[in-house]
Amino acid sequence: MDVAELLVELYGRIPPLVESAVDGLDTDELARSPSPGANTIGWLVWHLTRVQDDHVAELLDVEQLWVTGDWAERFGLAADPGDIGYGHTREQMEAVRPPDADVLVEYHRAVHARTVDWLAGLGPDDLARIVDRRWDPPVTLGVRLISVADDSLEHVGQAAYLRGMFGH
Repeated sequence: MDVAELLVELYGRIPPLVESAVDGLDTDELARSPSPGANTIGWLVWHLTRVQDDHVAELLDVEQLWVTGDWAERFGLAADPGDIGYGHTREQMEAVRPPDADVLVEYHRAVHARTVDWLAGLGPDDLARIVDRRWDPPVTLGVRLISVADDSLEHVGQAAYLRGMFGH
């Protein structure tokens, strides 16, 4: 297995987990919080998708799908490329109220499709490229890709846990 196949396999595990976490949930269930101010299933899936959209767009040096498509409008939110959920207040988190599970899944599928299309063309030498010099040591492409996948898997696991906690 080469590096591209490995990364496509890793990222390919996320969409079925996203779909399973939100399948059949209505708007209120997506916005249900286990305690005041705690993240909701809808926010968690929105956030993990926003992070992937943001980070991969930056790596590709293109605009985010959130901005170029109708995703923000479909979520009833601003098309702010900087709004990916980091540092959200309780009010900001609660404002992320997807109209249904389908919009979460569709946005994730669109982001995932762009991601894996690009990943399929990567080679081992690509992974050593420095993509962020704000850190010490500087962040390589390989480290950034693992970070995004890790963040996605962590948050989709949290969403699945909440789903089970709520009896689904």
